[in-house]
Amino acid sequence: MRPDTSDWRDDSRYDYFDSLQVEDLAWECLRRFVPYQQLYSRLVNAATEAAPLPKDAERLWGLRFRRQAGPVRA
Repeated sequence: MRPDTSDWRDDSRYDYFDSLQVEDLAWECLRRFVPYQQLYSRLVNAATEAAPLPKDAERLWGLRFRRQAGPVRA
């Protein structure tokens, strides 16, 4: 079932974006991406959505760091 997108032009619907952390913003974008939705549907249909993602899916969607995260330089 697709979400109701009839009010997508209403700016107030996106006010919460201003307070999102970068990870939350990335998730908001990824979950709206049709290829990701298709992958998730396949996982649900196979009753494996609670299992860890396959490694190729982790790499494809950038859901895991290649190595441990470190400090960011300004």
